[in-house]
Amino acid sequence: MAESSDRMRLDKWLWVARFFKTRSLASESIDAGKVSVNGVRAKRAREVGAGDEISFTRGREPFRLTVVAIAPNRGPAVSAQRLYSESEESVAARAALNEARSVAPEPASGRRGRPTKQDRRQIQRLRAS
Repeated sequence: MAESSDRMRLDKWLWVARFFKTRSLASESIDAGKVSVNGVRAKRAREVGAGDEISFTRGREPFRLTVVAIAPNRGPAVSAQRLYSESEESVAARAALNEARSVAPEPASGRRGRPTKQDRRQIQRLRAS
């Protein structure tokens, strides 16, 4: 039988590695079928260890990782980055996605609601001039 420090639940590992802000968000993503381990759709109680490949999407960003280590608890971001290695394809795909988003922003991103108090005062100043 393997030691408890060799393997960890998938939802907990995604939280410890700081891919999700809470463990429940990681669980929701897993339950939605957005996470696979070694090419197979995973459940949240799936145990992961060093060498396992995890692929998932967070929002619109795709990730493809290899588990390098298991940490007993959540720590700073610098130590969390040592828990995995990301494939070059994953980094390139996210960079291309970010580039496409910056070139063509969403149509509704420039829309604003009603003018604020500051906006109204600027409008009144322009009309008075």
